[in-house]
Amino acid sequence: MSETITNPSFRRAVFWAGTLNLAYFGVEFAVALAIGSVSLFADSIDFLEDASVNLLIMLALGWSLKQRARLGMALAGILLVPGLATLWMAWQKFLHPMPPSPALLSATAAGAMLVNAACALMLARHRAHGGSLAKAAYLSARNDVLANIAIILAGAVTAYLWRSAWPDLLVGLGIAAMNADAAREVWSAAREEHSAAA
Repeated sequence: MSETITNPSFRRAVFWAGTLNLAYFGVEFAVALAIGSVSLFADSIDFLEDASVNLLIMLALGWSLKQRARLGMALAGILLVPGLATLWMAWQKFLHPMPPSPALLSATAAGAMLVNAACALMLARHRAHGGSLAKAAYLSARNDVLANIAIILAGAVTAYLWRSAWPDLLVGLGIAAMNADAAREVWSAAREEHSAAA
């Protein structure tokens, strides 16, 4: 079993990352619905997904390498969920293209960025040695920081350059693409672990 997986500091990092993700999910989801933001909606679903990933990791810490590899492959599928939710919300926005409030969009994304940066920092030192589970948790947090920066910029573009639903819509679709790439990386790592265990 990986030393990182049994490390109490990894357990604490996963617990706090899951707790922070679940708490900010509620904030971002409410704001996304209130202002009709595709990117915040996608990111809020991603917070819920991250909380679920961290909960599953906590449950699997004592499992064998083969069992953790199987869970890693399942997590790769979970990472695609926010992308699918984003596509649905994007279609709704395409049908009714009203721009979201730029100030609330950027402010909410800034709060999300702080939460995700804290999670990424907590998980960063475990990503190389904890297998696909640690990699899944870290990649989710890291990708979300990048997504939050993009959402902040979309708010600025909407406020000062282009009063349109398109900046928010395009960033939402970009978040879906990042999650698909993270799912591919986690799947690859889990497959390698499964082969090693076999």
